[in-house]
Amino acid sequence: MAWISTGTILGLLAIWWATTTFQFISATYLPSPQALIAVTYDLIMNGYQRVPLSEHIGISLFRALAGFALGVALGVPTGLITGYYRACDAMVSPIMAFIRPIPPIAFIPMVVLYFGLGELGKVVLIFFTAFNYAHVNAHSGASHVPIQYLRAAQSLGLTQFQLFRKIVLPAALPQIFTGLKVAMALSWAVVVAAELVGAQRGLGFMISDAAQLFQIPVVFVGIALIGLIGLILNLILSMTETTLVHWKGR
Repeated sequence: MAWISTGTILGLLAIWWATTTFQFISATYLPSPQALIAVTYDLIMNGYQRVPLSEHIGISLFRALAGFALGVALGVPTGLITGYYRACDAMVSPIMAFIRPIPPIAFIPMVVLYFGLGELGKVVLIFFTAFNYAHVNAHSGASHVPIQYLRAAQSLGLTQFQLFRKIVLPAALPQIFTGLKVAMALSWAVVVAAELVGAQRGLGFMISDAAQLFQIPVVFVGIALIGLIGLILNLILSMTETTLVHWKGR
């Protein structure tokens, strides 16, 4: 099926090239592939607003990965505990049910108020996003372990800790990785929103600033970089899942 995917991509590129070459859409609003290649080369060589492109990418990755790592480090254990122990679930679930529907962007004014415009505020916003989805998927995985697994383990005399480590955790891993993928994607998306407030570096800042200056090709390049980096991050998580959860689907 790879040829279908390749053909689809090539077809879309051909439509894009024809649309811009024959000026069905003004280049002001839709730059041609050639223009984007030239702009990308210029950004690589000269950077944007006197900041190297690699630095814009690096600071965005740092913010996203720092918030993601902290959110996962707290979200996965709490999700497993609340999914396994009913008393903990009763304490935490009402709070999470209240917080979960609130979009992370809604917290931007509070984050700025409490943590300022520096790096901490941006990381906190991404942490909240990653924690939310890591927690809910870990909770779901731990609370839906097949009952026959638990009864078989109990019949063998496993302690509660052994039951959690040898049965619940492995059974929850596929669901945990689903949560990690969603959390990573949203963390990478939210970093753009976080960089719209008070940032002087980062891909989100670059897109916002270029849009205000009507440098549309730079906006397109920034969006393309976000998509490409997000794809790479997802592939890394998928390969990690394939290695650690090798029994999935068998």
